Amino acid sequence: MNEIFNAINGFLSNMLFFDILFGQVEGTTIPFLVAWLIAGGIFLTIKMGFVNLKMLGHSYKIVSGKYHTKDDKGLITPFESLTTALSATVGLGNIAGVAIAISIGGAGATFWMIIAGFLGMTLKFVEVTLSVQHREFLKDGTIMGGGMEYLSKGLAQKGMSGFGKVLAIVFAIFMIGGAIGGGNTFQVSQALGVVQQEVPFLQEYPIIFGITLALITGAVIIGGIKRIAHTTVKIVPAMVLIYVSASLWILLTNFTQIPHAFALIFSEAFAPTAVAGGMIGVIVQGFQRAVFSSEAGLGSAGIAHAPAKVKYPVRQGMVSLYEPFIDTIVVCTMTALVIIITGVYDPANGYKELIEAQQGAALTAAAYGTVIEWFPIILTISIVLFAFSTMISWSYYGERAWVYLFGAKYSLLFKLIFLSFTIMASIVSTDILVDFSFMLILGMALPNILGLYILSGDVKRALNLYLDKLKSGELDKESIK
Repeated sequence: MNEIFNAINGFLSNMLFFDILFGQVEGTTIPFLVAWLIAGGIFLTIKMGFVNLKMLGHSYKIVSGKYHTKDDKGLITPFESLTTALSATVGLGNIAGVAIAISIGGAGATFWMIIAGFLGMTLKFVEVTLSVQHREFLKDGTIMGGGMEYLSKGLAQKGMSGFGKVLAIVFAIFMIGGAIGGGNTFQVSQALGVVQQEVPFLQEYPIIFGITLALITGAVIIGGIKRIAHTTVKIVPAMVLIYVSASLWILLTNFTQIPHAFALIFSEAFAPTAVAGGMIGVIVQGFQRAVFSSEAGLGSAGIAHAPAKVKYPVRQGMVSLYEPFIDTIVVCTMTALVIIITGVYDPANGYKELIEAQQGAALTAAAYGTVIEWFPIILTISIVLFAFSTMISWSYYGERAWVYLFGAKYSLLFKLIFLSFTIMASIVSTDILVDFSFMLILGMALPNILGLYILSGDVKRALNLYLDKLKSGELDKESIK
């Protein structure tokens, strides 16, 4: 298996196309896809009239159930859709990814992660709105949404049927690869590495961890989106509460150092240290890790939001504003502050091996352990929950992409393949697969944001119509109290 992955990796590394996309060509200052995400976020934020700031209050009312109507169509509530999407984004990217970003890009990477989260809120709004607009109710009772649907159907409505179909197929292929690697094997390997430090027995028998995780994950994902949603609506608030509480404890214990940490974040964002690779290097680290954490601009979250019971697609788009806000602006920032305050990102403080190996989860665990020795146990629990929640949501993302390509009757086959990789990741090195899958995940932004540009006018018109109804009081009248 490793020989196959090595061959694939070698083939891709020699392709100029991939080199340009990921910034590996000599003289390239910033990866094309990172610039593509930044440009898309800025353009859409301005075009949508800063919906990411103006509609957060209204979004909260939607999540709380105020705007439920008798005409709502879907399988799960807006809040369940939100927690399903959050379970995919609030994961090891918040723990491992942040630590890696800061260890490579310095404290300044945090600032650019926050900016990426801000722009990502608009990207999520647009792609989720489009996903609900173009969702398809299948004969088996499931709902198909996400980038595959709005790229194919949305562009077809613009007279670009063939082009949209090609983009949708590329998107679906990238999604499947990303689900198996970044949404599965990466989660398993990072979680196992931390759990083994607390449970030495698993160092000798790691397959037990893999089998256990596969059985628990399988019990959820075999039941489809309803069971996934019912699980995430319970687990996501709990795991966020545990992790945020632990982070707040550390920050409150070291509250006198918080101003200095923020000063360091802002100063190094524009005047980075030499090890960070200059300002461009810091920006790239911040945006890349934010994207891997919140998935804004990738088109994946639309799959989780497509089954939401809503009358207006824009309404669910507003609910999705909370994803990057919670995931990146709140959770990632808290993680970054803990890492900066404890100083574990500096090789001189004794964590050089973890930094060089890019063991982000273990590095964050070390940061928590410097404050109270039993905090790594709490973090270990959080990491396992984060990994599990990410896996069940990404299995659904990959399964929907698989169904789009091969049909609903092969849905179970993908789930079995997904679970087999869960076990495999506990006993063999999947580093090459993970690296390849991260390329695919980031690559999803290429067809997705192109589609968002073309279809953004449709979203803007729907948004204006919705806001007019909101101002006139029509939305309040049709809501079920």
